[in-house]
Amino acid sequence: MNVTLRQALGHDLDALYRLEQVALAGDRFTRRQLWHLLNRANALTRVAEQGAGDGAPPRLLGYATLLFRRGARGARLYSFCVHPDARGSGLGRRLLETVEADAHARDLDLLRLEVRADNRVALGLYRRMGFRLERWLSDHYEDGCAAWQMAKSLQVEPQAARLLEG
Repeated sequence: MNVTLRQALGHDLDALYRLEQVALAGDRFTRRQLWHLLNRANALTRVAEQGAGDGAPPRLLGYATLLFRRGARGARLYSFCVHPDARGSGLGRRLLETVEADAHARDLDLLRLEVRADNRVALGLYRRMGFRLERWLSDHYEDGCAAWQMAKSLQVEPQAARLLEG
């Protein structure tokens, strides 16, 4: 699968909206909310785009949005979405690694997220990527499902820093 990760652009709005309709059962963004994330919010959205193969146009297979707060030392993974056709391909991991690198490049120390308590696949990915459970959020989603708030330190451990230097 030939996939490129890049920053989302304004012309991605329709594809992002369609991706959410296909990939998410609920708690979807409206077109207006997506437009705001792309154009007005203190945010960064990365998309995973499958390259055009046989003359077909490229298509979005996933996206991740980080929200930043001025003066804060952390970022929030606000939205994370992978097309059902791309699940299990490692694309989610690549997207997550990319936005972590974006946060680290901004010299941030912490990345937070919320995940549905019943989404075992996402919970497994986040845990494998070093996120830790922080707090239970009852009745967090529109259908009443609870969520876990998770966090990951982006600071390089002193021992790891010495290994990188040496």
